[in-house]
Amino acid sequence: MAEAYSTFSLEEGAAAPEFSLPDATGRCFAFSEVAGKNGLLVIFACNHCPFVVHLAEALAGFAEECAAQGVGVVAINSNDVENYPQDAPEAMLRFAGDFGWDFPYLYDETQEVAKAYAAACTPDFFLFTGDLRLHYAGQFDASRPKNERVPVTGEDLRRALDGMLTGAPPIAGAVPSSGCNIKWKPGNAPSYFG
Repeated sequence: MAEAYSTFSLEEGAAAPEFSLPDATGRCFAFSEVAGKNGLLVIFACNHCPFVVHLAEALAGFAEECAAQGVGVVAINSNDVENYPQDAPEAMLRFAGDFGWDFPYLYDETQEVAKAYAAACTPDFFLFTGDLRLHYAGQFDASRPKNERVPVTGEDLRRALDGMLTGAPPIAGAVPSSGCNIKWKPGNAPSYFG
């Protein structure tokens, strides 16, 4: 399992790249539909990555916290489903249901949205303010699969969210998210990959 890390290429204060993507049923979600009045959390995810599976249940609860505070949440799967069929849209629907994801889980078939965000791994987190400027990119917390000594708490992302909502400056020296690399289609890998 090759481990990849956030690129931090989308810089603090950068505008959120817009998108319009379908979910697993084919319903399209415009960027404006998923953003909340107080911000937006964009999560690059997939079904088969053990790093995503490790956090999936906690992400459902965290998304509920975000929604209660006016922050929208969306997950985006940009993986090559031809070579990784376990990440195909029909499997996305089951995955979201299994883990109680009540937020949109969208499919980036062209991988252009992942490139716009300079997303590198699953999971990769991007937290935007109410005016949709990047406030935080980094890890959910210090937990990792197969390391039971560090519990899943969402500590890093929760601290960033709380600070953003109270007007605190972005966290300096955020720890990059880590996980499986996004599975790029042959010949489609971006210049920042690998």
